[in-house]
Amino acid sequence: MSITKVEKVDLAKKFGKDEKDMGKTEVQIAILTKKINDLTGHLTTHQKDHSSRRGLLMMVGRRRRLLDYLAKKDIEKYRALIKELNIRK
Repeated sequence: MSITKVEKVDLAKKFGKDEKDMGKTEVQIAILTKKINDLTGHLTTHQKDHSSRRGLLMMVGRRRRLLDYLAKKDIEKYRALIKELNIRK
């Protein structure tokens, strides 16, 4: 259910400068999106897992705040990122 180190490094390579660039906003959003997608799949089979649902809602809120920050900072990066990650907005 959780994201592996290899997947994190791959996302950092794709959205950051190198594999150690985990602090960049785009990398954090990509990692949260991967976690959200995995947890959404888990909750389709386990509807009564309320603690995981709460964690999912907290991750969605954190991603929303990071996306708002990125939109204020650089709108072109924001648009490219939501298109790349297939995030509706």
